[in-house]
Amino acid sequence: MATLAWAPLHGLPHLTPAVLAEILDRGQAFRWNPAPAFGPGAFTGLWSGHAVHVRLDAAGRPEWATAGTATGPKDLATYFGTGTDFAAATDSLPWRSDSHLARCVAAFPGLRLLRQPFGETLLAFLCSATKQIVQIKQMLELLAARLGRPLYPGGPHALPDWTALAATPEAELRACLLGFRARHVVGTARYLAERPGWLEETEALPYPAAHARLLELPGVGAKVADCVLLFGAGRLEAFPVDTWILQALARHYGLDGWSPAQVAHFGRAHFGSHAGLAQQYLFAWERGQRRPLSGAPAGSAPPRSPQARR
Repeated sequence: MATLAWAPLHGLPHLTPAVLAEILDRGQAFRWNPAPAFGPGAFTGLWSGHAVHVRLDAAGRPEWATAGTATGPKDLATYFGTGTDFAAATDSLPWRSDSHLARCVAAFPGLRLLRQPFGETLLAFLCSATKQIVQIKQMLELLAARLGRPLYPGGPHALPDWTALAATPEAELRACLLGFRARHVVGTARYLAERPGWLEETEALPYPAAHARLLELPGVGAKVADCVLLFGAGRLEAFPVDTWILQALARHYGLDGWSPAQVAHFGRAHFGSHAGLAQQYLFAWERGQRRPLSGAPAGSAPPRSPQARR
């Protein structure tokens, strides 16, 4: 194996292995996988035209190396959202008066949100309905291998763009294990093909307008729209509500029996303009109690298979 040129991943704080795994491999993105050849807790990830390795040095400082693509520091800065001060955003959350949130924040120091390509994020979360993380990863890898272009000769493939998906028969998408989701992907691809620039316009809109536009797409409900805007457009006020969040807010905030729409409204009102970051802390804590990570708080429950954002 060739010696890699590792460089500091500037703009990120010191992290624990558990927090790095939470950022890369626990439901924000689905094309990161453990890379033990580069050390314990290392990952290899793919997005857009990029393939990189990320790991922590002995002091917990993130560092990276290209996995064969022309990726540079600016690409990493965009993807890891280093233009957003997540420490300040976390400090602005109501953890001083919310003891459960304070516990979640303390358990995952340095947690942040990725800023992924908007179109890829939409595709990933269209594939996420009723599926676990491992299954979403499998669908995306099959889509990339069968319909995407190689990132470099002999290397992994990028995800197909929406133009390619619009020209793909639904049966071919079903062969990538998408099931009923294939209908939604085809419908969305054709919708976008008829509206050039629609995705770019939507990404630039304020949260309420962008959310409303995403709901026009086949297979996109409120939760998927919020995931796309939170992880693909940096809309920190988005508050995705899945099974884990419903459980968390029922257990710790007394919202038992509330609908997802009611919980989402509560989340945005209670946690404020950075509600999506609070959601990520709550999500990490809730899943960590059932599937402890290295460095997770003591007293966690026995491991259980991770579930996708449903």
